[in-house]
Amino acid sequence: MTAQELPHLSDMIRAQTVLKSYIKATPLEHSKTFSAMSGANVYMKLENLQSTGSFKVRGALNRVSSLTEDEMLRGVVCASAGNHAQGVAYAASKFGVKSKVFMPVFTPPLKVIATRAYGAEVILTGETFDDAFSAAMEDIEKNGGTFVHPFNDPLIIAGQGTIGLEVFSQLEDIHAIVVPIGGGGLIAGIAIAIRQLNPDIRIIGVEADGSQSMSLSLEKKAITTMKHLHTIADGIAVKTPGTLTFEAVKKYVDEVVVVNDAEIARTSYLLLQRAKMLAEPSGAASLAAVIYKKSKYLEGNVVPIISGGNINMGLLQQVMEKGMMDEQLRARIAVLIPDLAGELKSIISILEKLRANIHDISHDRSMTSVPVGYVLATITFNLQDTSQLETIKQKLDEKGLQYKVLR
Repeated sequence: MTAQELPHLSDMIRAQTVLKSYIKATPLEHSKTFSAMSGANVYMKLENLQSTGSFKVRGALNRVSSLTEDEMLRGVVCASAGNHAQGVAYAASKFGVKSKVFMPVFTPPLKVIATRAYGAEVILTGETFDDAFSAAMEDIEKNGGTFVHPFNDPLIIAGQGTIGLEVFSQLEDIHAIVVPIGGGGLIAGIAIAIRQLNPDIRIIGVEADGSQSMSLSLEKKAITTMKHLHTIADGIAVKTPGTLTFEAVKKYVDEVVVVNDAEIARTSYLLLQRAKMLAEPSGAASLAAVIYKKSKYLEGNVVPIISGGNINMGLLQQVMEKGMMDEQLRARIAVLIPDLAGELKSIISILEKLRANIHDISHDRSMTSVPVGYVLATITFNLQDTSQLETIKQKLDEKGLQYKVLR
């Protein structure tokens, strides 16, 4: 295997031998809830439970383990805004290798802290991944070191392909495996492994609506760069697919489908609420494709890869808030009331009597739409069931209040 050719099944079997001392063989968990929602028989491959919280550590370990003695002495370098950084730092620490990670300045602090905790030297530079990548290349030219690419490397692809070997050993009669696509390393590895083990198993790729570089490249039959990316699934937001991964997808993947941010967020919420599983948006994209029935191949035993669980806490709060609102387990109303003592208390008493638990209250007197002598009170409250809001609205109507339910 050279740097310019795709790995083979034998490379993934070899990688599995290397990795077994360092990673978990993650569970394959059947879900009655998601099976009922999708009409398929859903088994989730839980890479969100992997060491470092994502599949990325597999490829990183396989790549670092292959370094020569001289390369290990000079250390490794990577550019990443998240999971790849942690994977490389973890892998380097296991082999006693220095690691230097270039991350954009906007990288969430928790990801920076986690990467440093694995022993990496973290350098925050530039506003985008491309800026961090350029800085990493300049550093290698100046100081040496081996660059660990996040996806376009046969050893990285072989490491990710060990997930395919695990799934194949964990479940008989697989109809389809559903895999998120960013740069394409994960789906390339899984597709190569599965095609050689059982060519009848369908491989479905999933991209975010605001990051369709692989779909665009397939459509144009040449690697194509997207000018702009916009998605909450930052782990699969990649402007340009790899040369190797593009070839693998063309050759081995049956279909690439798209999910939007609302579908991804809803799926992340459902994973936490129904399955008690924390998944980042990119990790939930594959299950979103299954739940929202994006492919004709999603029947029988279907395996979505839940690729990671390292979600930004601010985003998690938004996902939970919106999920509860969508399920009518939380509601928000804006009520116009006289700016007098006791007026707000009368509304709160209605909510208390109906056992609606108040989450927060805000006031606004300065909006031009609020008459002088009045206050706009916005009240967010949790509900016992989906019918409770109608009862609350009825009581507010009886009191003659001006209000609006906010969505």
